Amino acid sequence: MNLEQTKTLNAATGAPHPVHKLTIRELAIKYGFLVLLLGLILFFCAFTNGFASPQSAVFILQSVAITGILALGVTATLVVGGFDLSIGSVATTAMMASSYVMVVMGGDAFTAMLVCILIGVVVGLINGFLIVYMRVPDLLATLGMMFLLVGLQRIPTEGRSIATGMTMPDGSVASGTFSPAFLALGRHRFDFVLPNLVPVSVVVLILLAIVIWFFLEYTRFGRMMYAVGSNERAAQLAGAPVNAYKISAYVISGVFASIGGILLAARLGRGDIASGNNLLLDSVAAALIGFAVLGAAKPNAFGTAIGALFVGVLLQGLTMMNAPYYTQDFVKGGVLVIALVFTFALSQRRR
Repeated sequence: MNLEQTKTLNAATGAPHPVHKLTIRELAIKYGFLVLLLGLILFFCAFTNGFASPQSAVFILQSVAITGILALGVTATLVVGGFDLSIGSVATTAMMASSYVMVVMGGDAFTAMLVCILIGVVVGLINGFLIVYMRVPDLLATLGMMFLLVGLQRIPTEGRSIATGMTMPDGSVASGTFSPAFLALGRHRFDFVLPNLVPVSVVVLILLAIVIWFFLEYTRFGRMMYAVGSNERAAQLAGAPVNAYKISAYVISGVFASIGGILLAARLGRGDIASGNNLLLDSVAAALIGFAVLGAAKPNAFGTAIGALFVGVLLQGLTMMNAPYYTQDFVKGGVLVIALVFTFALSQRRR
């Protein structure tokens, strides 16, 4: 007699359901990654000086804030069965655009942020249109958008970074400056236990993580997005506007990437053309690691946030142990493979 038959018999006779005990494999799937994260933290606390300090914890959160925000955007596209490779270039384009508006055009902080958000919305709409209506595979569509934006963001300055006093291609000098209110987004710190401890970017990450988590898990729109990603044909037969949900996911991804670009520009105080090089890989890693958190085996905001934290802990610990910088990507790749093994290989065996 199998488990379903036993439940049916118990329901008919009024007998209590048997308690299902988790096997070692199921425990590994559900809690293995969290144990790995805890073990990593304890290891770095034991073998590095200052890793356990509040300042180190905040530095870790600050280092992953922008990556985490972009990863939450990627999660939205994963939920509908898609993927967005353009997030890093969208963030860098937003950073360059905000710098251009204030430094070259003399605009204010609000205008700069509005332009950045509009860029994210437009890019998301174009990505969604190409994927949904032009039937271009999501990887190819967003890869093409990535290259398009990488070239586009360099054209106005002929490939140079944007800073106050720079010489423009036409020979003029950029005399605008970054608004103090804009710079505060990347440099201001709130008092928490200690004075000037928590950066604004960390607060933004936490708020956006809560919002997207609640949106995906507890709203009808979010549940329908999961339904689209799980079985698009069934969602269509149920009358769901599948195309609208898929396009909305890419718009969310574009807006989140733009927010990350705004925070990056505010932190640097310039439009650095090369500062977003690693954003794509780290964001994708965080989103995919999220599949392994609590055995979810699906894209989810909570897992993505934990994945971003894991990447930050790993890189901060390796840096404090004076590990060569060129080994960090190798270690991240190894951790990602382990996380995916926890998620898919063990889960398939359990089924």
